[in-house]
Parts: sequence; C-alpha cells; structure tokens
Amino acid sequence: MAGPAPTVWRRVGAALLLGAACGPSAATEQPPLLAGDALVEYPPALFQDGVGGTVELRLFVDSAGGVVTDSIRLERSSGYPALDSAALAAAPRLRYAPGTRAGVPAAMTFVQPIYFRHPASGDSSP
Repeated sequence: MAGPAPTVWRRVGAALLLGAACGPSAATEQPPLLAGDALVEYPPALFQDGVGGTVELRLFVDSAGGVVTDSIRLERSSGYPALDSAALAAAPRLRYAPGTRAGVPAAMTFVQPIYFRHPASGDSSP
C-alpha cells in the first residue's frame, strides 16, 4: 500500500506546553512557533515501520525568538532513540516569534512537543 511521502508527515505540532520556568503569571505569553520553519526529519526506517511518538524538548528562546542551541534538552523521550535524535537535531532550526512578559518581548524557557504521527496509525492527535 503506497502512502504519502514521508515529507508530508514532517510538520511539527504547533501546540506549546507552558514550562514551569515561565512562571504562573497570566501576563506571560510563550513564544509562538513560526509554522513555516518547523520541519523535522521523520526517521525513514521508523516511518516505514509505522512507528510514531511524541518527544518533548526543553528550549530557551531569546527575546528575538531564536533558540539558544546550548539550552536544548530532552525533557521526555518518545521511547524511540531515533525519534528523540531527530527532534534534537531539528531544534536549532526552529524559529519562534518572541515570547512576552507584560507585553514586552522576553527570553524564556518552555517545553516544545515534537509529534511524529504516521498516517497509518489512525492517531489524529497533534
């Protein structure tokens, strides 16, 4: 059965989870992911086998929206080292609009989920 090319399934989920380091203030807005730059390579062998999962990365984004490369950490593994590695490799290429605190652009730490969903899995979650 032929399915869509793996590139169709490389988009990163745009939902962001609020990280504890951002604080509880309602005046804090996390950096929104700029969708056009959010491509992650789906490991071909896992795609072929129909394997998916979610990787959570802890990132520090500066006040201009750039990911600080030295800050990238695996917050929660997908259970598949190849998915974890693909997410970690893509993280420096992710681009964000600046997050804000009290309406002012601010650097902040947060958790970014990276979703690997195979079309044959029937999983329609992000």
